[in-house]
Amino acid sequence: MTAGWKWGAVGAVLALSGCVSSGTAEQNQTLSGTATDQNSTTAQTNTTGTGGAKGQLTGAGATFPYPIYSKWFDTYGSKNGVQINYQSIGSGGGIQQLKAGTVDFGASDAPLKADDEKAMPGPVVHIPTVGGSVAIAYNLPGVQSLKLDGPTLANIYLGKVKKWDDPSIAALNAGAKLPSTTIAVAHRADGSGTTNIFTTYLKTVSPEWGTKVGSGKAVSWPTGVGGKGNEGVTGVVKQQPGGIGYVELNYAIQNKLSVASLKNKDGQFVEPTVDSTTAAIAGGLPALQKDIKAPLVNEAGAKAYPIVGLTYILVYKQQKDPAKGKALTGFLKWAMADGQSMAKDLAYAPLPAEVIKMNATAIDAIK
Repeated sequence: MTAGWKWGAVGAVLALSGCVSSGTAEQNQTLSGTATDQNSTTAQTNTTGTGGAKGQLTGAGATFPYPIYSKWFDTYGSKNGVQINYQSIGSGGGIQQLKAGTVDFGASDAPLKADDEKAMPGPVVHIPTVGGSVAIAYNLPGVQSLKLDGPTLANIYLGKVKKWDDPSIAALNAGAKLPSTTIAVAHRADGSGTTNIFTTYLKTVSPEWGTKVGSGKAVSWPTGVGGKGNEGVTGVVKQQPGGIGYVELNYAIQNKLSVASLKNKDGQFVEPTVDSTTAAIAGGLPALQKDIKAPLVNEAGAKAYPIVGLTYILVYKQQKDPAKGKALTGFLKWAMADGQSMAKDLAYAPLPAEVIKMNATAIDAIK
């Protein structure tokens, strides 16, 4: 299907430009995208009626939630006089900047592992903000609908399935006229939480992927061309006939890319939508209540989309600057309340009440 959505006021313009590099050093190249904007946003303070600016915060990290964060920071800044500057540089970059102390908060779709947490200067609190789907976008003129399952998708990214009319794809798409076009694989070139979600899914559904590649924010890709950020991967797919890539759903919608339906754990082919994302989060809720960092891939449920994850804001439990700490917790509390109402219009899933309650306890622990 072609991703489409009824949009409200959208504060983010999604860039399609970015550096790309192939999975091998000798194929490194740069792709210049087609659209606008840098991957950063500043929520400007509105001094009218607020008594002036009440603080300034800086953050960096995930591109996955950039559209909703841009909207949140702008809305919160205009209402509360807190200026929030955010650089959408990828989860890995956000974690490094938080570790270096150059930002007040990091943002990542990949929660910190135990060893990573130990390497941080102080205890880090994970605050999930919204849920989102990793859509499988493709550029195949004339093919309006595409079905894939986990093993076939893994084999595409392993470089084993090279043509769009491969028998394994044809078997899932009876009656479809699939061209013999070469599949042009796109993946992230930077450290990425979106990659962590995607590769965790592939590891779950393909033992071969788990053995040969594994999962994480960055992996050694067997094939394909890399793009920087969700924006870069979107640009690769959009400009390359035969292209396929994994991007947060909002980027596919904004750029009118076709997205595949994936076969879920219950054997149903499901498109990425807010409802199918919500169904996956519901399936994973028991695990989340035990560990807020639990993955949400391949969850049970007939309506559950299989590649879903929460995205997190990462903050130090002990804040060095009390004023900034107060501004940060104030924003996080707002995001758990008013901010959640903006999620669906931007193709994200609001958090379940149980997770919001867990977040409230975590936010209160930030001092």
